[in-house]
Amino acid sequence: MAHSTATVRRASAPKPPPLEVLTLEEAAAYLRVSEADVVELATQHGLPGRKIHDQWRFHKLGLVNWLLRLSAKDRLLSHAGAMADDPDLEAMLAKIYQERGRPMVEESE
Repeated sequence: MAHSTATVRRASAPKPPPLEVLTLEEAAAYLRVSEADVVELATQHGLPGRKIHDQWRFHKLGLVNWLLRLSAKDRLLSHAGAMADDPDLEAMLAKIYQERGRPMVEESE
């Protein structure tokens, strides 16, 4: 019985783009802010980055995603008025105030 030495080629998936890892200086330039601002954002405001030994590294896609993310204030504001047209709103509010033992409208003195 003869063995075939033909090689079967499999379709390969396209390679993902390489991970772009930025230094502190590069991240600051990309965000168009100072290096000190980048460090503050990373340590106090959730900017994704890692300090490796004494050097910061940032994934570019992480920075993009962070920029696109809504702030807590913007998330709250996006819900403002969402229930205004809810037909059950008045009944829900009445129940909430009743459970709290408070009137819905403050009485005048």
